[in-house]
Amino acid sequence: MLALAYHIWSPNLMHCVCVCLAGMELRLKNGGHRCEGRVEVKHLNKWSSVFNFQWHLKEAAVVCRQLGCGAAVEALRRAHFESGVGPILFKSFRCQGTELTIKDCAQFQSDFRYLSSHGMEIGVICSGFVRLFGGHGPCSGRVEVNSGGGWTLLSDGNFTLSTAQVICAELGCGKAASVLGNLPFREDSEQVWAEEFHCEGQEPDLWFCPRVPCPGGNCPHRGAVHIICSEYTEVRLMKNGSSQCEGQVEMKTSGGWRTLCASHWNMANANVVCCQLGCGVAISTPKGAYFVEGGDEIWRDRFHCLGSESFLWNCPVTSLGVPACAHGNTASVVCSGNQTQLLPQCNDSWSDPAGSAASEGHTANCSDSRQLRLVDGGSRCAGRVEILQQGSWGSICDDSWDLSDAHVVCRQLGCGVALEATISAHFGEGSGPIWLDELNCTGEEAHVWQCPSQGWGQHNCRHKEDAGVICSEFMALRLVSEDQECAGWLEVFYNNTWGSVCHSPMEAVTLSVICRQLGCGDSGTLDFLVPLREGSRSRWVDGIHCRKTDISLWQCPSDPWKQRSCSPKEEAHITCAGNRPKSCPATAPCTDKEKLLLRGGDSECSGRVEVWHEGAWGTVCDDSWSLAEAEVVCQQLGCGSALEAPGEAEFGPGNESIWLDEVQCRGREPSLWACAAAPWGQSDCKHEEDAGVRCSVSTPVPGISSLPGILCIILGALLFLVLIILGIQLHRWRTDPMHILLFHIIFLFSERLGQHVSVTDYGYDDVEELTVSEIPSVPGMSEKYFFLEKGGGARYSYSGEWTALSTVVLLPCHGKDDSETINH
Repeated sequence: MLALAYHIWSPNLMHCVCVCLAGMELRLKNGGHRCEGRVEVKHLNKWSSVFNFQWHLKEAAVVCRQLGCGAAVEALRRAHFESGVGPILFKSFRCQGTELTIKDCAQFQSDFRYLSSHGMEIGVICSGFVRLFGGHGPCSGRVEVNSGGGWTLLSDGNFTLSTAQVICAELGCGKAASVLGNLPFREDSEQVWAEEFHCEGQEPDLWFCPRVPCPGGNCPHRGAVHIICSEYTEVRLMKNGSSQCEGQVEMKTSGGWRTLCASHWNMANANVVCCQLGCGVAISTPKGAYFVEGGDEIWRDRFHCLGSESFLWNCPVTSLGVPACAHGNTASVVCSGNQTQLLPQCNDSWSDPAGSAASEGHTANCSDSRQLRLVDGGSRCAGRVEILQQGSWGSICDDSWDLSDAHVVCRQLGCGVALEATISAHFGEGSGPIWLDELNCTGEEAHVWQCPSQGWGQHNCRHKEDAGVICSEFMALRLVSEDQECAGWLEVFYNNTWGSVCHSPMEAVTLSVICRQLGCGDSGTLDFLVPLREGSRSRWVDGIHCRKTDISLWQCPSDPWKQRSCSPKEEAHITCAGNRPKSCPATAPCTDKEKLLLRGGDSECSGRVEVWHEGAWGTVCDDSWSLAEAEVVCQQLGCGSALEAPGEAEFGPGNESIWLDEVQCRGREPSLWACAAAPWGQSDCKHEEDAGVRCSVSTPVPGISSLPGILCIILGALLFLVLIILGIQLHRWRTDPMHILLFHIIFLFSERLGQHVSVTDYGYDDVEELTVSEIPSVPGMSEKYFFLEKGGGARYSYSGEWTALSTVVLLPCHGKDDSETINH
């Protein structure tokens, strides 16, 4: 019978209702969004948490698909999303991962059983139904949707701004700042979603928007659709409580209208605001002239516009290390009004239907056509100096180039003061005109083209003499490590000095922004099991709190720059998802997985936990050791989930150092090094307290399993030979009870060696007694025989006394599948 699911949403009902056959309803609770949380089902009009022994990614994938939440990212146990209220519903089901609903899964039981104890509830994190892919972070890129079968592109056919607003809101990315269509597909054969979404703009998720199937499954389109979401969505100038063409600059964010600070506010920024509002050009920027008491805290984000941008939020932004704004020091602008004849008319469209992902909208020339920039320096505040003149970007020759000239450039760009005036194409050679030569600035000029020179285009230079600057607000980012490419101590270059970054609070979004900026993947973790760094250095910044819309660390708000922002033990050491060794020595462990092993167990996935540190192996003390720590170890070694976390040297005591004590993991860390613990080598333990683990995957240890395997093959060959001989003599044995018993024993083993024996996951509770009257009584044995169930349904077993001969014959042979192991 087909299981169906219906999802209902209305403005007055702000949650998902999944109505399935037989009244089954399903939801996720206590997550950060609709598609993650504790799994709950509705039974007898009551919501209950769920516990299932067989809870893996395949089962989680079906739950995500049933809820319209894309693919399963993680299947969680042990009440990861906190325990529910009331009894826990026990449902036993096992899925292949392709089913439409959990009721389609095998072994789905219709009966409901309840457990009284909490702490074992299952949860799931789903990918979600929609994502933006291929942009600068999770809040920009091509629109893709996933109903549980993989990510599929959404076409630009009939795509509206209202739909884009719903997507940005669902992703926690503010509002849509740009929608671009007609973008080429990555491949000509790339699949396109066969529905159009007609959102009104008020829906909580794209899943709830009205859909229209495309005729024949083919939607008309010009290409893919690309969205850029922004924290900033509107700008206005407020004077006497009304929006005009002059007044205090305010921007609308997800938190409401915010006043901008006058620090670093300049005419280029003001020109963009006037252009965006259709108010001509900027005439002046009086600081605090329209300040009104009683407003919210002044927004600290600093905008660095060239003056030609169509929207203020298209300008570069910095927030890292920016101090609080002085009271009343608000940014203000006086625009020319409608006197737009002074400059070319601005383009105020919200999107560029013929543009590209890189353009992010039209470029309007709304200010002085002459502009200044620094290129190829890795930052807006360092690089080769270039000027836009007569529509072309060109460089400056380094003849007579010094700090006075560089000071003017840095001040004009809002980059502080010049730290270095570089020469000889330090940042590479330009390719356009060489506009200026023999500059002789005093250092006080407002624009670099106001300095004395030989005149525009007058020079005797080549591009190998291109001038550059490094300003005081130039910032760079790196990870310092001897042997890792994408892991190490996080350092930032500020005020011409490399210094550490402090790790408080350093949440997942912040780590993601850092790793993405470094080209090291999309996520990262803080490492606590690292020794303190030696030496003294600046610790530049603390309190970093990135937003999902931030595409670099420089855009993230933080505490102000300070040379001693935290203590040495709070310096951040991180590992990104794209971590890789620089070069691995052949004689020592290199990767995190190689620096961890299990000893003393019966497989590579069970035993005493040992870690590599300072060139030697050592153990871990069992203080605070639990399943959470064992789970991290098992996952790091590729051994599945943790089954047990034994302590008290259950696998024997070690004889080297005790490297770790008081290890405390949450269970989701990528390696043991990411867990909190006492400093390396500091413990109050003895080796009688060595910690161990047993993981769900059992990989036999080489050398231990080889002997039983060989014996099993030899024994199988011997039994096959015996079967041939007995087959010839079988007709002579039909009247001898002992021979009949021996025949049944050999028959069992021939079946055991040649067929799969199905057993349950919870022991041999399917064994039942069968009286076999056909087998005559044999002295020294009982009348009943019990054998394990075969595929055909007949059951065989034995209870009683075995003769010496039968004891020798019934040596267990372990096959490749652990489920075939039989204990006799």
